[in-house]
Amino acid sequence: KQWYQRRVAITAGGQRVVVVRCELLNVSGSFYRNKLKYFAFLRKRMNSNPCRGPFHFRAPSKILWRTIRGMIPHKTQRGMEALNRLKVFEGIPAPYDKTKRMVIPSALRVLRLKPGRRYASVGRISREVGWKYGDVVDKLEVKRKEKSAVYFEAKKKLNALKAKAEAGA
Repeated sequence: KQWYQRRVAITAGGQRVVVVRCELLNVSGSFYRNKLKYFAFLRKRMNSNPCRGPFHFRAPSKILWRTIRGMIPHKTQRGMEALNRLKVFEGIPAPYDKTKRMVIPSALRVLRLKPGRRYASVGRISREVGWKYGDVVDKLEVKRKEKSAVYFEAKKKLNALKAKAEAGA
């Protein structure tokens, strides 16, 4: 659950990667410091016509996507293909809630940050800078977890019956 944002970005390595629950990603540094850094980023805009960019994404998934884009030569064909192999989501949307999820051990916060160091979640920063859909994602995640719990209980019962049948046979 507690992932370190930069390390998640680095370990993609040429495969198709889907990152779910981007709102739970962590960034090193205190929440206040990260919030000030993001507000400084929001001040950077084109002087003559701000509509031309840079564009400041508020959603956690888009913040992660832009972070990863900064690590890739995204203007080359190879970089574009690499970015196209990446998908990022808040919460766990429908096709991915039934697939097995993988953990990147090198991206775990407990392994990357020293104990006692401050960190902030990307979801909280996003809510502070104008992401409006945090509550919606939270509601959908509660519903998904309830469905998942029901499925898991049924699976446990089925596995127990299978084990009992194999022991009896």
